[in-house]
Amino acid sequence: MREGSSAVAEETDSNRAAPPRSRVQAPDPPRRGKRQKAWLLRWLQPDGHEWGAHVSDYDPVRVEGLRRWLGAVFGPRRRYFRVEVAGWHHVPEAPAMVVSNHSGGTLFLDSWGLLWAWYTHFGTVRPIHPAAHEMLFSNSVTGEFFSSRGVVRGDRKVASRVLTQWKQDLLVMPGGDLDVWRPYKDRYHVQFAGRTGYARLALEANVPVIPVANAGAHETLMVLSDGRRFAEALRLPQIARAHIWPVHLSLPWGLAFGPLPHIPTPAKLRYRFAPPVYPAQVGVTGEGPVSAAQVAAFDELIRAGVQSQLDLLAHE
Repeated sequence: MREGSSAVAEETDSNRAAPPRSRVQAPDPPRRGKRQKAWLLRWLQPDGHEWGAHVSDYDPVRVEGLRRWLGAVFGPRRRYFRVEVAGWHHVPEAPAMVVSNHSGGTLFLDSWGLLWAWYTHFGTVRPIHPAAHEMLFSNSVTGEFFSSRGVVRGDRKVASRVLTQWKQDLLVMPGGDLDVWRPYKDRYHVQFAGRTGYARLALEANVPVIPVANAGAHETLMVLSDGRRFAEALRLPQIARAHIWPVHLSLPWGLAFGPLPHIPTPAKLRYRFAPPVYPAQVGVTGEGPVSAAQVAAFDELIRAGVQSQLDLLAHE
């Protein structure tokens, strides 16, 4: 689920303070101007379409059915996708925002594995709502399927209601398409692409953020290039709010161009939860406005948390 490509992850403050230098990949320059919905999404999703906008769509029976179905291929003893999770003790009480890197191409293998692990550990009594690209809600078939499994559209207002009104957990992968299609050589590096809207959202909601890193899904194919320049030449950001046109080696295509789904090779999917990052660590108390400097500092702490766990995964 392309969580990070949503409005939840974006930030348009032109005066945002630059985060301090560190080994974590520096963010790209912030975008300017009011965010507009891509014309393809306006055509597919006329105003008023409500899939992915209500937590009441969540159906625990269907979520448990999904967990059982995923359990056929995901799990600690499965040969195809062996799942290993460390750091459950770091997860505080709900509501919290779970922030992760994104890996593995269009199939969202890292997302499916994390959802299987979450519901196996907590059960359906503690829902987690992945924030996803609007394309998933462009028709009633996929819209109903994902909404009933707890997925919400990547809209800032919806995400805020999940945390503040419904008091439930939110999963965000800020890097979105740029992260899920990052080159293979960068598979152990955080790539949030300068998107810090998720950090502002968590600060304004005054909820902790749990950094989580995943590894393994990006080894089911070999991404040679994210094709960002080619995507810009095709005007994909304006057409479909997509920023990539990747080149990759994958089954059954061999050398492939574009975000094509692939047949994944067997892989061990590993997840590590880091200690939560609290708004108070950057001076946010839940009263008064949140400054650009606080957003930048919070984003830096979270990215450092994800990167620290990726470093551990890289050396396991």
